[in-house]
Amino acid sequence: MFFNLPTLLTWARIVAIPLIVGVFYLPSLDVATRNLAAAVLFIIFALTDWADGWLARRLNQTSAFGAFLDPVADKFLVCASLLVLVELDRVGALIALVIVGREIAISALREWMASIGASRSVAVHMLGKLKTGTQMVAIPFLLYDGVILRFIDTRLWGTGLIYVAAILTIWSMVYYLQKALPEIRAKSR
Repeated sequence: MFFNLPTLLTWARIVAIPLIVGVFYLPSLDVATRNLAAAVLFIIFALTDWADGWLARRLNQTSAFGAFLDPVADKFLVCASLLVLVELDRVGALIALVIVGREIAISALREWMASIGASRSVAVHMLGKLKTGTQMVAIPFLLYDGVILRFIDTRLWGTGLIYVAAILTIWSMVYYLQKALPEIRAKSR
């Protein structure tokens, strides 16, 4: 199951990271073209997150490896994009730190909970999905950094959405920690 179609789409998200980052280092492209290319690449590869899960279920090709790789690919894509946005001064370092720090903390919590047989208590919740969805809209807006249809300022909307994503990030982290707390207390005795 390392190389079925859904897993290949997940691998594509990981391969996309140098493309999205690299666009900003191409001296032959003007700033607007770099922004557009990065935003389009991010959108295309973010859509593979939906497509790989749908295909895995539809083709009956779900696997433990795919279930592991999918969130890793998402986190790499988001974290790399946030680092680019920090460097471009489109996202504050504190916001990026909150989002990246939560991803590390919750990944570690899930790993620990799985090792003690309590992974159900930190299973993916709708709050986490809402956080991810908000990030996946905010990031391409911030990568694009322009005006769409003459009145949609993507930096303004992206900035607002990334702040909402940061709030949802903290809220979902608190939620997962609260769900894990009974197991943590039981194992610390």
